[in-house]
Amino acid sequence: MSSRLIGVGVGPGDPELVTVKGINALRAAEVVVVPVMDTGERGRAEATVLHYVGAEKVVRVVFALNERTDRGRREAAWDAAGERVAALLRAHGSVAFATIGDPNVYSTFTYLAQTVGGLVPGTVVETVPGITAMQDLAARSGAVLTEGTEPLTLVPMTAGAAVLRDALNGPGTVVAYKFGRQAAEVAEALRETGRLDDAVWGSALGLPEESVRPAGELDGAPLPYLSTLIAPARREGGRGGKL
Repeated sequence: MSSRLIGVGVGPGDPELVTVKGINALRAAEVVVVPVMDTGERGRAEATVLHYVGAEKVVRVVFALNERTDRGRREAAWDAAGERVAALLRAHGSVAFATIGDPNVYSTFTYLAQTVGGLVPGTVVETVPGITAMQDLAARSGAVLTEGTEPLTLVPMTAGAAVLRDALNGPGTVVAYKFGRQAAEVAEALRETGRLDDAVWGSALGLPEESVRPAGELDGAPLPYLSTLIAPARREGGRGGKL
């Protein structure tokens, strides 16, 4: 039988936001891989997974999650991680990979699946969708992501502040991921585009240290790396104005 690699989205941090299908996939897999930056840490994905499966089933695999400057080091780390997961697939046949958020939205799983596919030909790759940080932040803050014909633009701040500024100058709601280290640039872009007053940001969603605040309180101080921003669309015309 073909090996099966299942990317399971486990949400932004709150264990209650893992879907029933996600829980079933984690429990059905012979091994559950969780990505970490070093073998001593317990990441958000692992902490969520341990609410539903025993620790004996969880395997930590080191990934260069934040390596962007040294391509050689990043590629070597990806190769090593892919080899580790490929070995688990050869031994067990069914491996789940837990990723925060959704496995098809800026996820480590995308690169892993490509690597493993080359190492274990014939591997069946599946994904189970997960709740994203922008959905969770919208629910916790009361921000409406889209109405009527409004577009929704998702920007990773790893692409740079200029990309965010261009999005803010356009229509619809803008969401920024991973903006914590560029909080000052984000605040400036919001002010320049007149989008500051209605914007909200959040970090550690669903965790004890959760913070959800108006973007107007951004003072330029660095925030947690995985902070999320929502700048809602400019809405005029009352109820149903964008239909």
